[in-house]
Amino acid sequence: MLKINELSFSYGAIRTLQDVSMDFQESSITCVVGRNGVGKTTLLKNIMGVLQPSGGSLYLGDQDVTGMSAYQRAHAGLGLVPQGRQVFPKLTVEENLLVGLESHPKRSRKIPASVLEMFPVLGEMLKRMGGDLSGGQQQQLAIARALVGEPRVLLLDEPTEGIQPNIIQLIGRVLSDLVEQHGMTVVLVEQYLDFVREFGHNFYIMNRGRVVADGETENLTDELVSQYLSV
Repeated sequence: MLKINELSFSYGAIRTLQDVSMDFQESSITCVVGRNGVGKTTLLKNIMGVLQPSGGSLYLGDQDVTGMSAYQRAHAGLGLVPQGRQVFPKLTVEENLLVGLESHPKRSRKIPASVLEMFPVLGEMLKRMGGDLSGGQQQQLAIARALVGEPRVLLLDEPTEGIQPNIIQLIGRVLSDLVEQHGMTVVLVEQYLDFVREFGHNFYIMNRGRVVADGETENLTDELVSQYLSV
């Protein structure tokens, strides 16, 4: 569903991504892991089109989206849940979700009932300001905002960061349901390895802007964790 070939990116003279190639399968959760500063967030921003790579290509299905802008990629079927949630604090929950509808391929103006069923608390707080929500509620809103556009590929940047355990489990169940019932492709940047091992199907480890290991999540061994992930 999503394939990147030899993707490179530089901040000035600093090369952050170095010939990164990854293949994200349909109906799966693929986790991108690594220490802080190895290029994981930069990778997601390049996939979404927020940043433009200096080399390489990106395919969504059979469509080459390398030259597309972020909003064009959103209409093509990519959805991003950014690190830190980034909800609009001065907009209501409902208005945040309506902003997400701008990426809907059919320009729908109706919030899908299925999204509110996934996160019932949001249906109870539609008129509440985004900035008044708790961290866990904001994370649910950020995910729902991406889902209302009905993306084919959902990108999430550390969705468990600073979230209480019961909401972490809710997020994991929602992602699993999206994959199993709707065939969605999920790309998850995450440092919480228990979450990765419980809900992920495949993994890539990044180090210094490169892929250094990959495989099925059951093969994410303690040796790999010690070599590339331990602080």
